[in-house]
Formats: sequence, structure tokens, C-alpha cells
Amino acid sequence: MLIGLISDTHIPEARHELWPQVFDAFRGVDAILHAGDIHDLVVIDQLSDIARTYAARGNGDDGSGGRPIQPYDDRLREAWLLEFDGLRIGMTHDVPIPEYPPHLTVDRAMQRYFGTGELDVLVYGDTHVEAIDTIGTTLCVNPGSPTYPHNLETQLGTIGFLEISGGKAEASIWQLTEASIEPFDWSRWRRKRA
Repeated sequence: MLIGLISDTHIPEARHELWPQVFDAFRGVDAILHAGDIHDLVVIDQLSDIARTYAARGNGDDGSGGRPIQPYDDRLREAWLLEFDGLRIGMTHDVPIPEYPPHLTVDRAMQRYFGTGELDVLVYGDTHVEAIDTIGTTLCVNPGSPTYPHNLETQLGTIGFLEISGGKAEASIWQLTEASIEPFDWSRWRRKRA
């Protein structure tokens, strides 16, 4: 099973519409998880044309920074607890990574959003910085932003994939390019890969 991961699209703030490379890259996935800060639900409509799409409500979707509050939509929730091929996958917009114990921890965030600390995968966004970490036994994945990577000006950013096979999940981050996508160069941003 292959799941597309995306976050912090900021449409139409970043640009009029999402890069076409995103849609091309997600063709053939089984589901798409959008970890929030969509800003216009037309993005969810377009992604839903490719595969079933679940979206987390980000702070920008709730009016932060004077943005319009996005209307109720059953595809848009504060948090999702999903099961794919027997794995428990949680998704929300903002989690404390890096952690600041004792109060700002991933375990406390999982308890708050999902009522359990027993997740196989946690997908989140908010920072616009791509990350793959294992915290405890949970694979934590932030796909970054396809439009505002590292909170820079509008440019080609990143998306992610979650591949589930044999009861295990493996995450990858991909860089959008002018032509399509390519594996993300972790050394470019000097962030150590977990």
C-alpha cells in the first residue's frame, strides 16, 4: 500500500494552485494524507480526484493570521486516527517535535489527539521542514511543504510517501523539481535523517 503525504500547501496564499508535479507524483497512491494548512478546500477536492484524501485542520485553516476560516467538511478534522493494512496511523497538524519535556512531548500530543500513545505512524506538518524520526516506537513523518519549504519564498518544496508492506511502514521524502520529483537530498539542509 502506498500513501501520499503532503502538508502546508497554503493555496492560494503561496500560489494560485498546487504544483502539477504533486498531482503527477500522487497518481496511483491508495490514499493521501494532508497534514493541514490547506487554506482553500479546492486542494482537497483536487487531491480527492486522485485518491481518498484525509486532511487535518491547521492553524491557518482556523483563521490564524487573519486568513478565512475554512468551513466544515467531513474530510477535514483536527486529528485522524486511521488504520491501513493493520497499522495505526495518526495525523494532525502540530506536534512537539523536537520535544520539550516534561509537558511538550509526542506521547502527550498522541494522548490528546488520539486517546492513545500506541501509534505505528504519526503524520504531522506545521513547521514546513521535512522530517522522518522514530520517537519511542512511533515513526513520525513531516512531509514539509510543497510551496513554502523551510518557510522560504514560494518555490518547489517537498512531499512524502508512506509505503506499508508486511505490517511495517517506511517513509520517504521527495523533492519537487521542474520536471517531476526526485529523492530528497538530506545534506542540502544539513538535517540528520533519523
